Amino acid sequence: MKARLPKEYQNSSPSNMQGMLKQAQKMQEQMSQLQTELENKEYEIKAGGGAVTVRINGKKEILHIDIKPEIVDPDDIETLSDVITAGVNEAIKTVEEDASTEMSKITGGMGGLGGMMPGGLF
Repeated sequence: MKARLPKEYQNSSPSNMQGMLKQAQKMQEQMSQLQTELENKEYEIKAGGGAVTVRINGKKEILHIDIKPEIVDPDDIETLSDVITAGVNEAIKTVEEDASTEMSKITGGMGGLGGMMPGGLF
């Protein structure tokens, strides 16, 4: 019994391979450019009904945390801590989801390619 390749893979002439390599190189360039754009992007996430605002960049670096005075209660530090934690976690999640969405536009949903990017952003 012989296995048959789909038609698009049967003609693997050198010119077809060159075309595939050029296409892969173009995709790599687009991914690199997108990674730079995403790293420079800034996000602002609110938590606790807006009592805490977290600013984060695409490198997942916290740039600023703004805390409204009304949430600061010396007798209830735990609530403040919970709201800050929730805000930071949501900020990181937002960055990761945005990067994944934008990268899939280039890769066409081919899972795993993002992990090949330098810096491990994706």
